[in-house]
Amino acid sequence: MRLFLDTANIEEIREAASWGVVNGITTNPTLVAQAKHRDLKSAIMEIVALVPGHVSVEVTALEPEGMLLEAREYARWSNQVVVKLPATAAGLQALTQLGQEDIAVNMTLCFSANQAILAAIAGAAYISPFVGRLDDVGHDGMALVAEIVGIYRTYQFRTQVLAASLRHPLHVIAAAKAGAQVATMPFRVLQQMIQHPLTDVGQERFLKDWRTLHS
Repeated sequence: MRLFLDTANIEEIREAASWGVVNGITTNPTLVAQAKHRDLKSAIMEIVALVPGHVSVEVTALEPEGMLLEAREYARWSNQVVVKLPATAAGLQALTQLGQEDIAVNMTLCFSANQAILAAIAGAAYISPFVGRLDDVGHDGMALVAEIVGIYRTYQFRTQVLAASLRHPLHVIAAAKAGAQVATMPFRVLQQMIQHPLTDVGQERFLKDWRTLHS
């Protein structure tokens, strides 16, 4: 399982990358706006220099023609860039064409196994089921991740399951148990993964004993 950060904040990415556990990054227009990037290309180029794996960059166009124009531009920036397309009919149309051009796609905003099946058949590199958003409306988001993983294994689809919209560390554990190849999360969730009160207590006790020995 690989861990991605869901952010466009350069400082967060730099800190997380220094831990050696983050392989890639997922971004979207909201995250880019929150990070106050004035130039998308400059921001993405800075990000790809910090992580070894894929960096997802999302299109804003709603029609296939506009999606293709944006996708081709993003793909020229770096071979680490993966284009994010929405799980819509227009997105599928653009995905099919981009596959012929060897441009990798992360099909995002996935909320059903049907959408995931179509994305895999059309050749997406990643499918991003949104766990937290499904939970918000009374559905079991992690059950969808497990369902997609099972279907993909049955038919040996090459599309990787990227569990997205993860809200807390238990989501990460559940995604790992379900077999998702990637989990993407905000920086605060990554921080929470390493925190445990017994670790803090144990460390303080060891240091206290050491100081007593050398006092």
